[in-house]
Amino acid sequence: MDELVSIGAPPASAGAARLPRPDWLRIRLSTPESYHRVRRLVDGLNLNTVCEEARCPNIYECWGQHGTATFMILGDTCTRRCGFCAVHTGRPVPGVDADEPARVGKAAATMGLRHVVVTSVDRDDLPDGGAGHFADTIRAIRAQVPGAAVEVLTPDFRGVPEALDIVLAARPEVFSHNMETVPRLYRQARPGSRYERSVDLLRAAAVDRDSGRYDGRVKTGLMVGLGETTAELESTITDIRAAGTEILTVGQYLQPTRDHLPVDRFVHPDEFARLREFALGLGFSHCESGPLVRSSYHAHEHVGR
Repeated sequence: MDELVSIGAPPASAGAARLPRPDWLRIRLSTPESYHRVRRLVDGLNLNTVCEEARCPNIYECWGQHGTATFMILGDTCTRRCGFCAVHTGRPVPGVDADEPARVGKAAATMGLRHVVVTSVDRDDLPDGGAGHFADTIRAIRAQVPGAAVEVLTPDFRGVPEALDIVLAARPEVFSHNMETVPRLYRQARPGSRYERSVDLLRAAAVDRDSGRYDGRVKTGLMVGLGETTAELESTITDIRAAGTEILTVGQYLQPTRDHLPVDRFVHPDEFARLREFALGLGFSHCESGPLVRSSYHAHEHVGR
């Protein structure tokens, strides 16, 4: 199957004005056998992927062309209710699935991955926020795919410092935590999170890197189109760089359902290019910036120094 489709979602409510989808948010939808092979593998191992749960627009490219996927551990139920996210929220099944790390490792080995991305739902019900499960998953991937680079995209662990120590001790090649948006929009976009806490987490990871306790890279991501101004974006990117973050991704927010925050505007590719140049001018080693960019988009390119 191969067709050109628009990316987007219904308006915030019935009858609301719907922003027209610009040409740059049209993708070539392709579902070759490689796409179905990844789907069968993920389903067969009873794994969750953020590709599906977050309705990522790049799923057809990543699954169909590159045979890659971002694994989502710790179940499919998040304890927070972010205004932009399509992942189910509620009360998770208590505890963790002890066999899940091994299944992620098996999937990575079967797919022949050289760069494995692992993220999760928020699990505020767990004492360590799921940090130990992240560490177990990193080790399981290494056991089954020796030499593979592992990137983790974690929650903020409610600011518990020991949680970050647990994850970094497993030595992922990339530690990532998404800032998502500018401070003014946190209350509506990330009501269970705090801007300062997320910045502090990135800073703590960078301090460990600079001191030699951690030899990986530090990364974060932002969405645009939620109502932020250019000045707010530049201020936030400056904060992120001052915290020691090396890698930045910037992508267009797309409303997943009518119950989520509406898109304020569709940002033109030229503006994404300007944001990339601004970030690189601040000293970021890598900035992936574009309408369809997501946290793990072209993630394998972010490892080399």
